[in-house]
Amino acid sequence: MRVIAYSDTVLVPLSLFVMVGYHAFLWHHIKHRPSTTTIGHDSQKRKAWFLAIKEGDDKASMLAVQSTRNTLMVTILTATVAVLINLALAALTNNAYSADHLFSSTFFGSKSPKIFALKYGSASFFSSFSFLCSSMAVGYLIDANFLINTPNSDGMFSTSPYTLAVYERGFLLALFGNRLLCVTFPLLLWMFGPVPVALSSGALVWGLYELDFAGRSLHHTGKTRA
Repeated sequence: MRVIAYSDTVLVPLSLFVMVGYHAFLWHHIKHRPSTTTIGHDSQKRKAWFLAIKEGDDKASMLAVQSTRNTLMVTILTATVAVLINLALAALTNNAYSADHLFSSTFFGSKSPKIFALKYGSASFFSSFSFLCSSMAVGYLIDANFLINTPNSDGMFSTSPYTLAVYERGFLLALFGNRLLCVTFPLLLWMFGPVPVALSSGALVWGLYELDFAGRSLHHTGKTRA
């Protein structure tokens, strides 16, 4: 039973290492082999589509705004959920010590005050950064919409490198906000013990891998058919 009681110091850091290590592995593939990831593939297609607006077509610019609006809605939802999680954690923290008898079993891990602070503080930390990234993403995407629909002196719509950089930063920050929120959910399960954290983090990494590298099988399939 002592092993279960002190498993917080092993399973939780291991779970964080798995989640952070996976995203480092993902970022390496995005930078060096973007076509093997859905994120890199979408970014390449998005840049090519964005540069195609240079003809100054009013309908094409409106299509860009409508497409960006979908990302804006998801990003705003992510920021809202992150704020709600933070508020819920604040309420739980106030009542955690008076309700700790509900989790008296050693299955739920250590009951030391430091572990209690880490349980709620770590989830609050990631959800706060998720809200920050999502809020910044909303600002960048709104600016991108404005810049896309602002004609230059020659009457053409703006597709300058600056506009493209603002556009891509908005999508990148939206991705960061979404992934930080995903990491928050396994940490929320820490209140039920370190074992749910380990299981949920493994399931999260497996699910994200299936989504992030779905383009790899398509990429190889396309080569085979060619």
